[in-house]
Amino acid sequence: MNKITRKPTTVLYPVPAVMVSCGTGDAANIITLAWVGTLCSKPPLIGLGVRPSRHSHGLIRQAGEFVVNLPSAKHAKWLDYCGVVSGRDENKWAGCGFTKVKGTAVDVPFIAECPVNIECRLDQTLSLGVHDLFIGEVLAVQVDESVLDDRGKIDFEKAKPFAYLNGEYRQIGELLGTYGYSKKG
Repeated sequence: MNKITRKPTTVLYPVPAVMVSCGTGDAANIITLAWVGTLCSKPPLIGLGVRPSRHSHGLIRQAGEFVVNLPSAKHAKWLDYCGVVSGRDENKWAGCGFTKVKGTAVDVPFIAECPVNIECRLDQTLSLGVHDLFIGEVLAVQVDESVLDDRGKIDFEKAKPFAYLNGEYRQIGELLGTYGYSKKG
């Protein structure tokens, strides 16, 4: 196999395509992020990479809370819109027609139309270069009953998650195996 060496870059793929709600009241905003990930399971921690120049950066720092909203494929256009329009200039909630719902554990609203909403309290902030890493502790998770299977687990055929891959949004699809299948007879 021939390999080509490239300059260091963020080539990790796929990455989540999420909408993060931040701020409260009339100042509430939505930012699209792909630099998002699970950092720890106990306590449950999520990390967000946000540039300090972004409008939402200040809202997250000020409120000390945020909500990671996991969209379905049908929300891809609105996710893109929330990533290319600044909340300084437009009300993204109104632009998308999204419904604000007050969180159960945070004052930041979550997006009712997204099937999964992860309410977080800002735990710490690390400056990493052009991005700051916001580390949030998960306080509550909202899951729409319509995406659950008969065991109460998220059914990904119903939730229709998608990912960001180098400038493209791609739907997650075919099941290749389940955790531990390589050791099963």
